[in-house]
Amino acid sequence: MIFYTDEESRTLRTAVYGAMLLVSHADPGPVLEERFAGLRAMSHLSPDLRTVLGGARPSVPAGTDEEIEPVILEALRRSMKILAARSPEDAASFPRAVLAISREVAEADGVVVDSEDAMVARIEGALVL
Repeated sequence: MIFYTDEESRTLRTAVYGAMLLVSHADPGPVLEERFAGLRAMSHLSPDLRTVLGGARPSVPAGTDEEIEPVILEALRRSMKILAARSPEDAASFPRAVLAISREVAEADGVVVDSEDAMVARIEGALVL
């Protein structure tokens, strides 16, 4: 088990839960279906990261979509740096896992619209080291 500081853990939670939130807000739809799809898709994350995410309440910023998007994208970028320093294996698998989670949320209602695709692309752009 890899130890993450409280701040690192909070950043990782903000990144993952925030990505789900951004995709969900990109096309307001069945919020519960999207939430459950995202939570189910967390199986794509490593056991260590699932433990970190489950260690405290989800951490997402408050505000309008325009206000929270840059905060969440920055958390994704910082998460990549944290993982690169702490767990190269997780750094390699994290982008695929977050994108899988994001796509599951987008597909929860059976239709993926352009705004969801665009948000997933912005999330993907933040996951590059």
